[in-house]
Amino acid sequence: MRVRPVSVEVLVEELADDLNRRKPDNFLRVAIDGPEAAGPGRLADALIDPLRLRGHPVVRVNTNDFLRPASLRLEFGRDNPDTFYAGWFDEAGLAREVLDRAGPGGDGRVLTRLRNAETDRAARDPYHALAPGAVVVVSGPLLLGGGLTFDFAVHLEISAAALRRRTPPDQQWTLPAFERYAAEVDPASFADVVLRVDDPKRPAMVEQRW
Repeated sequence: MRVRPVSVEVLVEELADDLNRRKPDNFLRVAIDGPEAAGPGRLADALIDPLRLRGHPVVRVNTNDFLRPASLRLEFGRDNPDTFYAGWFDEAGLAREVLDRAGPGGDGRVLTRLRNAETDRAARDPYHALAPGAVVVVSGPLLLGGGLTFDFAVHLEISAAALRRRTPPDQQWTLPAFERYAAEVDPASFADVVLRVDDPKRPAMVEQRW
């Protein structure tokens, strides 16, 4: 295994170049996978302008806008890590309204938000027609290994100690879910790009694994 330290700016440009070289059958569906403490949303947002400069319209999706109803999420309590692992996010809705529509045979019309987490009601947002060459960037935790289809996946790897240190006290109950994810899914073993982000200002790219 070779790990290469890289600045955030260089990292974003390299990822944008890599995505620009991809030639999907339809649109490009990209996962930025990692716990909130690893900053998947920040990295996804940072890719928008570089991709647009390379001629790719970008549609951003955050899994926090694809939560299951509170009655289902909180059925076994507000701090159940097993529910967070397997029942927190509406993966079926994300597949149906975003990934399948942006994939081969899809109609190219996607929803960027399915549910309003504050009101716990359907968001009722309109569908967005994807422009030619569009890149759909989905950020959030636990994205890989659960049946969701992506054309390119970035996994943000963070040590258990760093994750514990950077997770707010009111979210510490989610930590066992990430331990289970690492053990059962091992996303670092198959993601297209693995980034170590124990220090968010000094990421490192895992370039070779064997």
